[in-house]
Amino acid sequence: MPAHDQHGTGRVASNRKALHDYHVLERLEAGIALLGTEVKSVRAGGVNLTGGFARIENGRAVLHGVHIAPYTAGNRFNHDPLRPRALLLKRRELGRLVGQLAQKGFALVPLAMYFRGPWVKVELGLCRGKTKGDQRETLRRKTAEREVRQAVARRM
Repeated sequence: MPAHDQHGTGRVASNRKALHDYHVLERLEAGIALLGTEVKSVRAGGVNLTGGFARIENGRAVLHGVHIAPYTAGNRFNHDPLRPRALLLKRRELGRLVGQLAQKGFALVPLAMYFRGPWVKVELGLCRGKTKGDQRETLRRKTAEREVRQAVARRM
């Protein structure tokens, strides 16, 4: 069996609400420090990224508000589902993020969680919040694009 099949690949969870609520200015990949039962729960798809965010605390990036369900066969060694989890970033990336997050209106939001080989990775987005008008404009644009695609498909 190839190594990539052995560990599981692909996207485990995505945060579609973040794309609705924020303008994603930049995306970056970070590792995440998990316990054994958390990794097993992530493999089973027990992850909810909605409402999650990352902060820089004491020179380290920490992920808050991400729910990883308790592992069903984990008994007393199970984890707290909402505990803060350390993100693994290079020092240069961390320094750059500190400067950008210091500006008003910026947030670091988890967009997706996936496996890259045996490692669990988190796709983070450097985001700026959308106003209600921005959200309506995005919806109008998507609706117009969908109608154009449907009209072209009908003509063929």
